[in-house]
Amino acid sequence: MLSIIQEETSQIVNKINFSSLKNKKILITGASGIIGVYILSCLQEIKKEFNIEVFCWVNNDIEPIFQPLFDGCVIIKGDICDNSLLESLYLDLYENYLSGFDFIIHAAGYGQPNKFLDDKIKTIQLNTTSTVNLFKLLNAGGTFVFMSTSEVYSGIDHDNITESDIGTSSTDHPRSCYIEGKRCGEAICHAFNNGKNNVKIIRLSLAYGPGTKQNDQRVLNSLFQKAFQNGKINLLDSGSSMRTYGYISDIIEMIWNISLFGQQTVYNVAGTSKITILDLAKNIANLTGVTLSAPKNDLSQLSGVPKNVNLCLNRYLSEFNKINFVSLEDGLKKTMKWQKGLYVN
Repeated sequence: MLSIIQEETSQIVNKINFSSLKNKKILITGASGIIGVYILSCLQEIKKEFNIEVFCWVNNDIEPIFQPLFDGCVIIKGDICDNSLLESLYLDLYENYLSGFDFIIHAAGYGQPNKFLDDKIKTIQLNTTSTVNLFKLLNAGGTFVFMSTSEVYSGIDHDNITESDIGTSSTDHPRSCYIEGKRCGEAICHAFNNGKNNVKIIRLSLAYGPGTKQNDQRVLNSLFQKAFQNGKINLLDSGSSMRTYGYISDIIEMIWNISLFGQQTVYNVAGTSKITILDLAKNIANLTGVTLSAPKNDLSQLSGVPKNVNLCLNRYLSEFNKINFVSLEDGLKKTMKWQKGLYVN
């Protein structure tokens, strides 16, 4: 299964000039998440050529399937919200490695709604106090990439949301721990962006594809799990909500381009495959050969779920002119291969 990821990251590496990472020390938080494993897979291909030291921060044991991606990397294991762990890492860096990091990608966080709603305080800490502490580990002139979210635009009703748009949700919004945590994380990044560092904020929307773990409850992954485990897909509501999905290889290519060459600080990062949840479920049901049922009324158990998520990518496209996005049809076929490996013996 890992070869699916490695083949795609090989294609990404062939498109991008990574020479600016030569002799750099890089830290990835959330290294075992879908974003982290793709970034790590890219670095595995180039780290020897460019003499890159890779540090991976993970909260739990590494899944056996991902272990080869961590070979030759320094593994930091523990709770990134643990200040004592961060302090010991700081001391260790300067005692044994003589400096901090040249490049930090802060991808740790709860991307699944059921997780960030279950632990709201930790969700806020992951994006705020942890971000402050990570900046203390960044060398002067280094690059800091903060993985934000399209949910900072919560409350906006129109399509093609630009980076200058401002969300209208209040602090008592059901998902405010995630929305405001990310918003505050962005503010922290701007506060540290004093002209001496290269700070990039990625407002990510709905990445999908290989690299997820079992029981990932984000909608698309949950639909595949229901198909393979239950032999049918039952939606919780009518599926009228609109989403725009981005295939993971496109997303990672965009993140690397922005991190290495972006002229702005804040970027929307998303795909172009716009679809209702109902139609997405129909596509997955057809691919997996299972039945689909959906109630006529909206009975969703997740409060505050956005009805429409559609970002404008003009800022990115004006700099990098990417037009060959992976189609939803092709992306779902690749994702199905991965998901089948997770649930079918």
